[in-house]
Amino acid sequence: MAKLKSFRALRPRKDLADKIASLPYDVVSLDEVIEIAKENPYCFFHISRAEMDLDRSVDPYSEQVYKKGRSTLEKFINEGYFIREDKPLLYLYSQVMDGRMQTGIVACASIDDYMKNLIKKHELTREDKEKDRTRHLDILNANTGPVFLIYRDNDEKRALLEKAMKAEPVYDFVADDGIRHIARIIDDAALISAIEKSFVNDELYIADGHHRAASGVRVGNMRREKNPGYSPDEEFNYFMAVFFPHSQLKILAYNRVVRDLNGMDRDSFIAALGKEFKVVKTGLKVPEKVNTFSMYIDREWYTVTPLFDITRDPIESLDVTIIQKKILAPILGITDPRKDKRIDFVGGIRGTAELEKVVDSGEFAVAFSMHPTEISQLMEVSDAGMMMPPKSTWFEPKLRSGLFLHEID
Repeated sequence: MAKLKSFRALRPRKDLADKIASLPYDVVSLDEVIEIAKENPYCFFHISRAEMDLDRSVDPYSEQVYKKGRSTLEKFINEGYFIREDKPLLYLYSQVMDGRMQTGIVACASIDDYMKNLIKKHELTREDKEKDRTRHLDILNANTGPVFLIYRDNDEKRALLEKAMKAEPVYDFVADDGIRHIARIIDDAALISAIEKSFVNDELYIADGHHRAASGVRVGNMRREKNPGYSPDEEFNYFMAVFFPHSQLKILAYNRVVRDLNGMDRDSFIAALGKEFKVVKTGLKVPEKVNTFSMYIDREWYTVTPLFDITRDPIESLDVTIIQKKILAPILGITDPRKDKRIDFVGGIRGTAELEKVVDSGEFAVAFSMHPTEISQLMEVSDAGMMMPPKSTWFEPKLRSGLFLHEID
């Protein structure tokens, strides 16, 4: 039985919400962080990427960085930039991008549900990134960025969400990237209870934030070891998340670009492709259906369609698996896409114009425009206890950090 729990949030003063809210810590480089936040003393990067306020010689994973983040968080609280709720509440967080809105419930998820696999994963975590977020969470004593969770939508939850949406927004702003962010408070005790009860028979899926979830579990277990008589209600038993209905979400493509043709010229490469794919010059920049690819080479767009039957296996039927096993590895010689420097990945939000740009520049020889992985495929893989291949999903818009914080003590 999955648990969704209200909590006492730390959140920005209303007039500072748009100045504090920042992109997730791991989607921008340090140079980008400094450029974004250098003229904004309220930006949450001063907490989530505290190395920006230290000398560049400081190791970004040193304890000094985490302690700097902690001291800045304390400053934000003491200066009144953040307010602390008087009681546990739930919140709604809506994002609007290109006219499409998605609304999630900001709440806490249980570390026990994660360990029991009621919160399902679809990608492996990296030890170094997990350790980084564990130390960050432990020293700051707060979840500073939410985990992006998916739940299966139904009529009951839709009715509760519709009722909660009647509240006036406490925040409503458009960020520099054009994404609108809207937050509402759910303070009706009966509605909070009804929402919490509506999730008791659910399973949840991590869309984004695997390392944040894993670090929340690690720190929770560390606190349990230090407090063997702990209460199940202790906040360290939970991590902050935004629970989104599957029906509102959309995964963007995660496209591939390759630097060379593995010693072949264009015609030889297309001939090699033709042994298992139908390759036709169509001008289509985006594949029209799953299990097909659009390929850009020598300033021309081709549609690449498998000539073989597609299996029903949840992993083997994914486009990212097909392109890896049938094109990238056997033809282009890229056997480990995680490490091979000959391949790069371009999030769908950057569009096919970016693919044309990097190929036309000569930096890359060929680009593959992918059909996005579908939400149903993600859940099917997770239900089967499998892991997605690398760079399978790109969720947009990104959840802003700093709008809600969950203190774990």
